[in-house]
Amino acid sequence: MPYLTVGKENLGIIDLYYEDHGAGKPVVLIHGWPLSGQSWEKQVPALLDAGYRVVAYDRRGFGNSAKPTFGYDYDTLAEDLHKLMAELDLAEATLVGFSMGGGEVARYLGTYGSDRVERAVFISAIPPFLLKTSDNPEGVDGSVFDGIMENIAADRPAFLSAFLSEFYNVDVLGGELISDEAVRFSWNVAAAASPVGTLDCVPAWLTDFRDDLTSIDVPVLVIHGNADRIVPFAASGKRTAEMVKDGRLVVVEGGPHGIIWTHAGQVNRELLDFLGQEVLEAQPFAANPT
Repeated sequence: MPYLTVGKENLGIIDLYYEDHGAGKPVVLIHGWPLSGQSWEKQVPALLDAGYRVVAYDRRGFGNSAKPTFGYDYDTLAEDLHKLMAELDLAEATLVGFSMGGGEVARYLGTYGSDRVERAVFISAIPPFLLKTSDNPEGVDGSVFDGIMENIAADRPAFLSAFLSEFYNVDVLGGELISDEAVRFSWNVAAAASPVGTLDCVPAWLTDFRDDLTSIDVPVLVIHGNADRIVPFAASGKRTAEMVKDGRLVVVEGGPHGIIWTHAGQVNRELLDFLGQEVLEAQPFAANPT
C-alpha cells in the first residue's frame, strides 16, 4: 500500500495512505468526514472506465492514514494535499472534494494556486462559510457545532449512528437508495477513525473560504442535494456556485448529503460531462468592445 510522509509526531511518522490507479489526466478525490477514501467506491470505476487516472487518499486521522493528535485545521490539510500533488507530480488535475473535502479544494487553490489544477468540483461541500455571523447571516448557528462536539465527546459511536442516518436521509431513502448494510459499512469506517481527529475536525468546518473561492481561476462544478440535512444547500452549494468566477451548479432533487452513494449515477454523469468539456483560455476583458 502506498504512503506519503507529511510530518512527524514525536518519533512517529505521519503518513497519508493513497491509491493511484489508471492513466490519463488525474482526478484527485478528497473524502468527507468522518469517512475515508473508500467512500468513493461508486466513482472510481466510472472514472477509470472513462480513461482517467484516479488518486484517492485518506485524510490524516482517517482510514488507513496515520492518526496524529494535531493538524486538523485547513491550512495543514491543504498542505497535506499540496505535498501529495507534488510527490505524484500531478498536472492538469481535477480536484474533487466531497463535504469536508471541499474545504481542502478551496484552501488548496486559494493558497497554492492552479498551476497543477485544470478544474475543481465541490460535492455536498462546506464552503463558502458555514458559521452564522453578522456578515454571514446565511450560515448555521454556532450552537449546532457546539452540540456536535459535545455529542462526539460523550459517546462517539452513538453519535456516528445518528449522524449517518441523517447523512443518507435513511428515514426517506432507506431500503431504496441506501441499504442498512451500506450505512453499517460507513459506520465501521467512521468508528475506526481517530477520536481526536473526529472531534478536532469540527471547528475546522467553521473556516471562512470566501476569499479562497473568489480567487479560483479554473472552471468549477458544484453538485449538491436540495434535501441535504448535514450541509444545507442554501448555506453552501448555492452560494459557492454564485461566488466562483466560472461555476456550474447541479442540484440533485431530493438528494441527501451522501449523494455520491445514493445518487451515484447522476453524480457520475455530471462529473464525467464536466471533465469532458474543453477548457478555454480566458479572454481579456474589453471595457469598450467595438
